[in-house]
Amino acid sequence: MAKVVAFTLLTIIFIIIIFILLAPNKKQNQAQTIEGLISRRIGRRLEMPVFDPLVTRIERSSSHAKEANTTTLEAVKEEEEEEDAMFEEYFSQERRLNTTMRIKFLFPLLDAAPRDGFVSLKELQTWMMQQTEDNMGYRTANELELQDKDKDGVITFHEFLPQFSKQDIEKNEKGHGEAGWWMEQFKNSDFDHNGSLDIEEFNNFLHPEDSRNGDIQRWVLKERMTGMDTNGDGKLEYKEFVDNAYEMCKEFAKFEMEEDENVPTAQLLFAELDRDKDRFLVADELRPILHYLQPGEMSYAKYYSTFLCHEADDDKDGKLSLEEMLHHEDVFYKAVHHEDLDDEDYFDHDEL
Repeated sequence: MAKVVAFTLLTIIFIIIIFILLAPNKKQNQAQTIEGLISRRIGRRLEMPVFDPLVTRIERSSSHAKEANTTTLEAVKEEEEEEDAMFEEYFSQERRLNTTMRIKFLFPLLDAAPRDGFVSLKELQTWMMQQTEDNMGYRTANELELQDKDKDGVITFHEFLPQFSKQDIEKNEKGHGEAGWWMEQFKNSDFDHNGSLDIEEFNNFLHPEDSRNGDIQRWVLKERMTGMDTNGDGKLEYKEFVDNAYEMCKEFAKFEMEEDENVPTAQLLFAELDRDKDRFLVADELRPILHYLQPGEMSYAKYYSTFLCHEADDDKDGKLSLEEMLHHEDVFYKAVHHEDLDDEDYFDHDEL
């Protein structure tokens, strides 16, 4: 019964979670969150996962098309010269993506482990997370090329944040957005401590929520705790944890566990996290639930896969047939199903 109720509310919960992630926090101004600061710096926010890599290529080509005074489809076709005949198959005379044909093409690529004629949740998650990782890497490479003024293939602090003077850096002020605050994250990302970031280190710097670097994870959690630590002592007591963290953890855990009874109670989760049993949680102890408290694009892609699978799984057997996916193509192509692919609004990520 609990499972039925959880799935019935899944869509509502998903919308609530996205609202929580993107809406301003009453206890912590959005301009002071990691996402808000990085969004302002590089002009982006959390990316919406894209199911079809062809759609991603169309999005990437839109800016090139505008610069070259050509259409988006023409720009993509230039990149796909060797596959031109195949590319044409997916578009109608009205220049709309044939989502039915695309799903038929993609289905055997998703049905990979094992090849049993169905797409499991795990297979869909693997696919969505790979698309997300590829997209993040592409954006990082573009940003590196843009900011790498001397074209040596790495980014220095001054290249990325030229507004800070030598005096600003020496002051080392740690307030949100100050030079010392950014320098701390830059040093966290500089794994080899050579004073510059290569593309892998730069990717960690731009996407801290998705980093596996322990120092970066602690930095992210310290920032996240600013909005949860109401008495400002640098740690969370049980009441602060319940009031400001547990509900988000609980809702995300439901996506993963599918059964309400499998979600640990606030008391149990707090006790599990409190390794030193001092009845307080510090940033390092919160690392196991980082993907709940500050989910990055990889976590979001994983949760979004659960949402997609549930929406299209008509017989509720936990896997998708080709027929089910075709019956719900609008779910997988929600952003483009009825849109003109050359419409400028389509490429506005705030609309996705």
